[in-house]
Amino acid sequence: MSEQVHYITNEQGERVGVLLDLDAYNRLANPLALDEECLIAQQTVPLFHPHRQVWEEHFTWSEDGTELVGLTPVGRATIAALNMNRPQLIRVRRMWVKVGEHPPKFE
Repeated sequence: MSEQVHYITNEQGERVGVLLDLDAYNRLANPLALDEECLIAQQTVPLFHPHRQVWEEHFTWSEDGTELVGLTPVGRATIAALNMNRPQLIRVRRMWVKVGEHPPKFE
């Protein structure tokens, strides 16, 4: 995705939209993602839907609680498509672990 953001403005100079390059558009508009383990078969899988699926069936936390681990193709594809283990998130999760606020507890 491009590092520059190009905004669409109205006559008053207010931002009313964003121009995306084709790669960024496809990543945001496509509700499906390739599961890294399914690349050989070129399968696409739907992303995790929090209202229709159970989180614990598709995800878990790494042993140190800083990285999200996909248990299923849906979980792995969601993590990859949304870049859920990017360095900034791992750093902040590490801080939350130190103060006992992470990983979240499910009841």
